[in-house]
Amino acid sequence: MERMIEIFSALGNRLQRFGNDPTTREVAAAACRANDWFTPDEVCRALQALAAELLQPEPLRQWLAGYPRRVGEPHRVLVVMAGNIPAVGFFDLLCVVCSGHRCLYKPSGKDSVLMDYIVGELRALAPDIAVERYDGTAPVDAVIATGNDNTERYFKARYAGRPMLLRGSRQSVAVLSGRETVAQLAGLSDDIWAYSGLGCRNVSLLFVPESYELRLEMPPVNDKYKNNYRQTKALLQMNGIAYRDFGAAVAVEQWNFPKSLSELAVARYRTLDEVAAWIAGHDREIQCVVTDCLPHDRRADFGRAQSPGLTDWPDGRNVLTWLASLA
Repeated sequence: MERMIEIFSALGNRLQRFGNDPTTREVAAAACRANDWFTPDEVCRALQALAAELLQPEPLRQWLAGYPRRVGEPHRVLVVMAGNIPAVGFFDLLCVVCSGHRCLYKPSGKDSVLMDYIVGELRALAPDIAVERYDGTAPVDAVIATGNDNTERYFKARYAGRPMLLRGSRQSVAVLSGRETVAQLAGLSDDIWAYSGLGCRNVSLLFVPESYELRLEMPPVNDKYKNNYRQTKALLQMNGIAYRDFGAAVAVEQWNFPKSLSELAVARYRTLDEVAAWIAGHDREIQCVVTDCLPHDRRADFGRAQSPGLTDWPDGRNVLTWLASLA
C-alpha cells in the first residue's frame, strides 16, 4: 500500500504543475484538438483537481486503510472510460491499481490524449505499474464501464459471465433554501456550467422555493454550447414554451430533468418534504445533490460538484469494495 501511495502522490505532484510549461500546454492543446468541447483552461483545471482531490498522500492513506490489496494472482480489470470530461476515467484506474489488480484501460477517443499522458507519467515513475492500454484482444476477468444506457446493455452482452460494474446516464440536482450567499450562488453557477455542463455531476435541475427569484451569473461557454442554446431556444419559441434566457442558456419551469444540454429545469416547491420525496423516487437517475438544506448520501457543497473526493463514489457504489469482492 505504501508504494502505491508514494507513486500516486508523486503523480499528483506532477499533475499539480500541469499547464505551467510548454510541454504540458501542448498536451492540453492536443486534447482540445481531439475533443472540441474541451478548453485548455478546463483541461488544466481537471488535471490539477485530480492532484488536489485524489492524489494527496494522507487522504490516500486513510482511503486505502480499510481495503486490503489482493494477495495472489491479480485480476485483469478492463476499464472502459467516458470522454465527456477531461480525464474522467482516471478514478477507476486509480481504484483498480491500488486494489492490487491489473488495469486494462480503454480510453474514449475523445479523451485518449489525456489518459495516455497520465499513464505515461505513471510509467515514468514506476515502469512496472500494473496498467496497460487495452488492445481489444487481451483476456479480461472483470469490467468497469461508464457510458449511456445503450452502452450498458452492450457491455452486458459483450462480457456476459464476468463480474461487471456498469454505469449508465445520470444527472445532478441542486436544492436551494432561498438563503444562499453570493459565494454559494457563484459556486452553483460552476456546478451547472463547468465543462460545458457535460458531466453527470453537472447540475441540470434546480429546486427553489415557490416565490424565489433565480439570480445566476453565467460564465463564458464555448461555441458548441452556444449553438446548442440557439437551437434549444428556437424550439421552445416554436412550441410556445415559456423560458428565462440567461444569454447562452435557458431555464424552464418543470419537475423533470431537461433533455437539452443548454436547458436548466427549475422546480418550485412548497415544502422540502416534497423535494425529498421526489429525490427518493428518482435516486437511480441522480449522481449528486448540491445543497445545504437536505441530507443525502451523495450531497455536495455549493461549488464542489466538479471536485469529487476519494469517497464520492460514482453512482454511490464503492469501487474498492467491489474490486475486493472479485473471486
